[in-house]
Amino acid sequence: MEIKKSELSAIGTNFSHYPTDGKAEIAFAGKSNVGKSTLINAMLGRRALARTSSQPGKTRTINFYGVNESFYVVDLPGYGYAKAAKTEIAKWGKMIEDYLQNRETLRAIVLLIDIRHEPGANDKMMYDWLRHYGYDIIIAATKSDKINRSQIPKQLSVIRKSLAMSEKDILIPFSGEKKTGVEELWQVLERYLTEETEQ
Repeated sequence: MEIKKSELSAIGTNFSHYPTDGKAEIAFAGKSNVGKSTLINAMLGRRALARTSSQPGKTRTINFYGVNESFYVVDLPGYGYAKAAKTEIAKWGKMIEDYLQNRETLRAIVLLIDIRHEPGANDKMMYDWLRHYGYDIIIAATKSDKINRSQIPKQLSVIRKSLAMSEKDILIPFSGEKKTGVEELWQVLERYLTEETEQ
């Protein structure tokens, strides 16, 4: 995927704020501090388009990044661990669920999981939710530069086993720092965008 142009196009908390031009959307979901903004910046070839933060729960809105004027990359708020009131966290949960369940232009969802740790309860819940609603499972195992290369296969195996992933589920080790996994992930996602243009 050649990224010629990428920009923040819309920020919102409900459907009245979201783009209405009918372009395809690829969403990225994951727990707070899993490296979502870093991944999106690496995917779009930009340093600081998506704001990164060491403080979990920084993204509190759904952010739409227009890419090549043909589709959107969508940054969903992180789940779990955010320092916020329970009512606020419940509101984010509802916002994310409404988007994932009802957004007709959504073509694929990438679930981010930290390669260094076994998936947590929230990760398992998100995985099961995606499966329940019939989404193809695409997982980016982030922060792969934080472990030895020799450990990567073992940690991928831990993720697969913990989530009871099927053979056809896609699991890609990813490092925003080293830009590894960018091309592999785009190859997968381009299929969904190609299907869109062929319909």
